[in-house]
Amino acid sequence: MSEKNREAKRSARERLQQERVADAAREKRRRTLIMAAAVAGVLGMVGVVGVIAANVKKDRGAEAAAAVSAPSGVSGKDDLAIPVGATDAPSTLTVYEDFRCPACAQFENGFRSVIHELERAGELKVEYHLATIIDGNMGGTGSLRAANAAACAQDAGKFPAYHDLLYANQPMETDDAYAQNSKLLELAGKVDGLESAPGFRQCVEKGEHDRWVGKAAEAFRTGGFSGTPTVLLNGEAVFPKKGAEDITPGNLKKWVQEANKGKKPGTATPTAPSSIPADGPQRGPDEAPASEPASGAVTSVPGAATEPQAQPGTLPAA
Repeated sequence: MSEKNREAKRSARERLQQERVADAAREKRRRTLIMAAAVAGVLGMVGVVGVIAANVKKDRGAEAAAAVSAPSGVSGKDDLAIPVGATDAPSTLTVYEDFRCPACAQFENGFRSVIHELERAGELKVEYHLATIIDGNMGGTGSLRAANAAACAQDAGKFPAYHDLLYANQPMETDDAYAQNSKLLELAGKVDGLESAPGFRQCVEKGEHDRWVGKAAEAFRTGGFSGTPTVLLNGEAVFPKKGAEDITPGNLKKWVQEANKGKKPGTATPTAPSSIPADGPQRGPDEAPASEPASGAVTSVPGAATEPQAQPGTLPAA
């Protein structure tokens, strides 16, 4: 073989070897790019999952923050009633009221004694539904703030006494004093053990039951009621009349006893019997006692008119 042929073959082998090296390098780069793309895809997916998880967590946090915090021991449809008295009492008085409503105060201050008497005897339980229509009619937030504070008192097992105290010390309708948490806490100091109850002050100041109150108020607005107070005895309206009879402390007691004829008194109480006040609520030193009509006397309760125009204590016409 000539030198020239040998040189040609050697050159061919070298070129083949160089091409193989180049092919291997290209394959390595290709694999590297594929791996990098795969890693980037995984990292991108992790990032997307992370964003989704963060958003889900954020949404759940928002939902939790917006959740309705009901006071303890509530009952009734959607847990919107605060019960007082024996849970198995044969008769139920359902009361829709607003802590700023003068007519509600007149009803509560006038009928308090007979209602508590019937509660203690196991003849009657009361389910309170809190409304805020005076805030809407007159402006302000006293109805909401007082209702939240009363719900906080329910958590502490002190609702009946605090409820009565708020009505006994109700400010003038145009005075939105109950919008101030300081005023509500001051009154709480007159209920034994309430102001110092664990969590009560924080509950009042942070409005922990505001959304629950709002839900209760909305249920009242959409429930077909005309105004506050709305009072039902075993589902039948008794305010300001039951049939042809005016509501009076004497008549209310008579109606309950007639409804309970042949039935046993209730004994299952959700709270200690002492939570139902035996006497009237405490009042401020400069406040006159609320008058309580005698049994059998007709009680005139202003502010509960059913005319279509908007009035304090009355829902606006749709």
